[in-house]
Amino acid sequence: MKNYNVTVLKGDGIGPEIVNEAIKVLDRVCELYGFKINYNYQLIGGSAIDETGVPLPQATVDACKASDAVLLGAVGGPKWDKLSGNVRPEAGLLAIRSALGLFANLRPAQIFAPLKSASPIKDSIIGDELDLLVVRELIGGIYFGERGRKEVNGAPAAYDTEMYSVPEVERIARVAFDAARKRKGKLMSVDKANVLESSRLWRETVIRISEEYPDVELSHMYVDNCAMQLVRNPGQFDVIVTSNIFGDILSDEASMISGSIGMLASASLAEGSMGLYEPIHGSAPDIAGMGIANPLATILSTAMMLRYSFSENDAAQAIENAVNEALATARTPDIYEEGKEKLSTQQMGDLVVSLLK
Repeated sequence: MKNYNVTVLKGDGIGPEIVNEAIKVLDRVCELYGFKINYNYQLIGGSAIDETGVPLPQATVDACKASDAVLLGAVGGPKWDKLSGNVRPEAGLLAIRSALGLFANLRPAQIFAPLKSASPIKDSIIGDELDLLVVRELIGGIYFGERGRKEVNGAPAAYDTEMYSVPEVERIARVAFDAARKRKGKLMSVDKANVLESSRLWRETVIRISEEYPDVELSHMYVDNCAMQLVRNPGQFDVIVTSNIFGDILSDEASMISGSIGMLASASLAEGSMGLYEPIHGSAPDIAGMGIANPLATILSTAMMLRYSFSENDAAQAIENAVNEALATARTPDIYEEGKEKLSTQQMGDLVVSLLK
């Protein structure tokens, strides 16, 4: 029997609730598909600050590095909003990405058929399906560049630096090309090469790497145009590859086109098979403990974990099929519509478990 080691970071807010349901689903697919997952529970974010004084304890980093994959709930909340930037819960998230070398963030945006009516975009624009993938560079660019404050002409000023090296662009480009090769064979590289020197380097490098992938159709688009095209004609996209800050914005936009941010999973990948898997939504502290959070994005994140880190593709597909089947009859309050059964967080997890085949 195959054994996999997973570090679990429940985090803050609704994090513990949604992760509990995801683990129920994982335990059931382990039984059905003949493998075992060993869990190591560690702290991150606000819960880590309360317990240890820092958002990312060294014990958490060590556990993650010793694991095959990491499952994360969510971090943050108003309780810690007054802390300085380097000790806020979100600092733990940035730090774990850097510590594990998680350079590639994969965010699928798709509409499950039962949820098509929930999209704010007209059916005539969406077409028959929406299924795109945003590949975001995750540990470079402006979020990790040099920053600071100084005086300019006697007035306070602040700066953040956007910088990419050729190797950083090469490795994220290859991840995107590989993903496109397994999908529809189309890759859109998004930049701001008409203004930014870092984007010019980005575009030059992506074009050069494209020579290794003659079977993938490469196109380019400025980020402002891409933001517009996502709501004008989202069906034109297959895989989008872009920088850290542009990917942060575009992937959230794509998620709302799909109808609910509570439905979308993500994978952050390092070299090899290590990955961190999490829902793209936040910790929602206003509903924590109420039993109404949607666990499906976290459950779908486990499907990505099974696929990308463990190559358990049949088990991953079983989870996705069960979620789609559950949505045909039931909803959590955030995606509820008349005629469906309204379920709590735990009830939705139980329903998905019962539908696994």
